[in-house]
Amino acid sequence: MTEPIRTGDRQSATRASTSEAGGRKRRPGGGGATGGEPARRLAAAAEEAATRWPLGRILGVGVGAIFILAVAAIIVGATALANLSSRRDRLTDTIEPARFHVSQLYAALLNQETGLRGYLLSADKTFLGPYVLGVTDQRHQVALLRPLLAGMPADQARLAQVLGAVAAWRSQYVDVVLAQVHAGKPVVQSRSSNTTGKTDFDKIRQPLAAMQGSLAAQAHAASAQLDQSSAVLDDVGAGVAAALLVIVLGVAGGMLAAVIRPVAQLADEVRRVSGGEFEHEVARSGPREVQELAVDVNRMRERILRELSAVRVANARLESRAVELERSNAELEQFAYVASHDLQEPLRKVASFCQLLQRRYVGQLDQRADQYIEFAVDGAKRMQALIDDLLAFSRVGRTDRDPVLVSCASALSQARVNLAAQIRQSNATIETTELPAVRAEFSLITSLFQNLLGNAIKFRSDKPPVVQISASRDDDFWLFSVADNGIGVEPEFADRIFVIFQRLHDRTAYAGTGIGLAMCRKIVEYYGGRIWLDTTVSQGARFCFTLPAPLEEETD
Repeated sequence: MTEPIRTGDRQSATRASTSEAGGRKRRPGGGGATGGEPARRLAAAAEEAATRWPLGRILGVGVGAIFILAVAAIIVGATALANLSSRRDRLTDTIEPARFHVSQLYAALLNQETGLRGYLLSADKTFLGPYVLGVTDQRHQVALLRPLLAGMPADQARLAQVLGAVAAWRSQYVDVVLAQVHAGKPVVQSRSSNTTGKTDFDKIRQPLAAMQGSLAAQAHAASAQLDQSSAVLDDVGAGVAAALLVIVLGVAGGMLAAVIRPVAQLADEVRRVSGGEFEHEVARSGPREVQELAVDVNRMRERILRELSAVRVANARLESRAVELERSNAELEQFAYVASHDLQEPLRKVASFCQLLQRRYVGQLDQRADQYIEFAVDGAKRMQALIDDLLAFSRVGRTDRDPVLVSCASALSQARVNLAAQIRQSNATIETTELPAVRAEFSLITSLFQNLLGNAIKFRSDKPPVVQISASRDDDFWLFSVADNGIGVEPEFADRIFVIFQRLHDRTAYAGTGIGLAMCRKIVEYYGGRIWLDTTVSQGARFCFTLPAPLEEETD
């Protein structure tokens, strides 16, 4: 039996060393990734990326172009607008008011001439009212005209000529005829006197008409310039809008070519890598940040390749170990079979013959011989019990049958049947509440309850044992409780009692192999629960364990 195991160990060691050697052989190939060439390529790519324009510079150039256009548009537009405003102000605030005041001056002079004529014809001083008002209005209009004609030297000269003619008309004609009328002479004037007055007044009309014509021509020219400035302003606005559109389109196209497309390409490349193509090298394009990101992705990819190679080697080793474990488990099963059959038979013979010696020769030999025979019989029985318990312990979780819904109440009833003799002998009372169903194997749940009940009966106090079994829901688990009124367990031994072969009492005081609670823990943990000793109990012992609760549709 031992020789095949040693031979298998040598074969296992050979396979493991071969697997490790294969892993060492595959490692350079699996990461062309780990050699110096990829590192040099990545370093060169990083240096190349450092020479490219960064995204901030690209954005800065685009924003700068738009800013320069905006400044130029503001300057040109402001100049055109200022020119338009200046020409409009000259037309509306200077030329047109000047034309108006010139016409008012002409009206004031006509009022003087008609008022004087009426006075001369009637000698009635009331007719001098228009003349007096005309003189006053003349002075007012001249006062308003002078600042308006400040930038018009020709019209200033014409105004001076008009005022000189007015002064001559007054001195040479008006003052003379007024003096005659005041002296009481006839009102009707001679033809020569009227001719003189008309001639002098015509000298006023000529420069005044010239001034009106000059101002009208200037108004026409200013209006034409105003239209021209407005057209220039419209052209400037259209040009700025067109230039802005061209720059925006250019910046958008540049961003599309320099940023958006490289980023989209990088995203596609990264998706390929994230999809499992770790051997695919990410292409680099676009601004510095995008290329640096591509370099970082390639570094990550190379690292993943290295770690993947290491994982493959580890997986190969794990597969080798798994094969070895399967072989070892098969040998353990073979050993268990031999122990349960081949070892049990000679052990039964030893126990039978020792018992036969004990029955036939008890009292015929000395007391020491009887004691030796007793020791042999007890050792054979304990060895047989130990082998049976070890076999039961090793079979937990080694069944190929799928878990089914098991009624814990039925399993507890079977455990009570199995322990009927001990229950009757100890006069034990077992109290239980409604117990749920769990997904498990009926024999294992029966063994779980049987070991806990057996311990409660075995480690009883002077009083008849009372065992209380209950269950309650705890989220996704059922929480079971098995409490007794026995001798209890000290809290410092709460973990030790679940270790196989760990005993707290001498065999002479309490029989057993020390496997019961270890068996309970193995069964509970096999189904995903846990078991522990409730150390808060002051009298007796209380064991708690959990088992996963089945889904609601499974219990319907």
